[in-house]
Amino acid sequence: MSAPAAPTSRDRRRWAQYLVNERAEARVYRELAARRDGEEREILSALADAEGRHEAHWLGLLGGEPQRLPRPGFSTRLLGWMARRFGSIFVLALAQNAEGRSPYDDEPFATPTMAADEKIHHEVVRGLAARGRRRLSGTFRAAVFGANDGLVSNLALVMGIGATGVSAQFVLFSGVAGLLAGALSMGAGEFVSVRSQRELLEATEPNGYADDALPHLDIDANELALVYRTRGMPEADALARARRVVAAARSQKAQTTYTGPVEVVDSHEVIGSAWGAALSSFLFFASGAIIPVLPWIFGLSGITAVVVALILVGIALLSTGAAVGLLSGGPPLRRALRQLAIGFGAAAVTYVLGLGFGVTMG
Repeated sequence: MSAPAAPTSRDRRRWAQYLVNERAEARVYRELAARRDGEEREILSALADAEGRHEAHWLGLLGGEPQRLPRPGFSTRLLGWMARRFGSIFVLALAQNAEGRSPYDDEPFATPTMAADEKIHHEVVRGLAARGRRRLSGTFRAAVFGANDGLVSNLALVMGIGATGVSAQFVLFSGVAGLLAGALSMGAGEFVSVRSQRELLEATEPNGYADDALPHLDIDANELALVYRTRGMPEADALARARRVVAAARSQKAQTTYTGPVEVVDSHEVIGSAWGAALSSFLFFASGAIIPVLPWIFGLSGITAVVVALILVGIALLSTGAAVGLLSGGPPLRRALRQLAIGFGAAAVTYVLGLGFGVTMG
């Protein structure tokens, strides 16, 4: 890509903007690196160094440090603010989106290497963000789904009840009852699900029941190979492994008593505690379900309470939708509006149903 022979003042202003943005992004990566260790720290430091090379390019075109520089772009400032205060997966998700919007493809004064760097940076940050998403996915999924279930179901409940024209006290009671019923149902369901999964694993996972018999098996025709075949191992590989295990068990018995298990796989830590899962689900649901009830708790009634409830729930739905969008690498605004449409759509259905009873709101 050939650059114009004589850059204009507009070009120089654009270079200055690139310069401050590259500096700000480099600071973000260094701040994130300072909060990590090992491989992730090295990767983030290398990204900061690359942004420094881009900074040097624009500084060279400008002929040195300008006397006045513009502020970094809003998204870059937001990224830096979050990196200083959180240093979390949200920052990497934002950085992933920022790296995906590089202007260098259409910039005549950027080198092809710089444009290629930005594409690689996007993939590197996406990989780092994916690591964080995998670590966070279970807890975050439970939190968002639980809170959204509470928001949508209780909003729909109080909208439907409120539309019938009953007293504010009855709407409040219905909302609190819906909160407790839903939260208890979520907690009980999660408890049964996790407990059942743990019991299923206890019945199916390998154990050391037959360990003491290993030294006495026939090394040429032993049933241990059948154990490995039931676990999906080919016949030849199963027999070879069985022979190694029996030989090792006999050798160990000659020196002492063999106590090592054939194979131990403990998945309970991955699944977690049934009581912990139940309590988390209860709290997540309740945290969302309390929001639609707040106007009635503070003494509001009628259309005023309905409007306030819609505003509060709308803010919560937009927030959770945007958070899901950030962590999934998608557009936060689109996810937020989708979440809002789903919640308000459900509330509208029950509101119309309540009006259908023919009682005017008072």
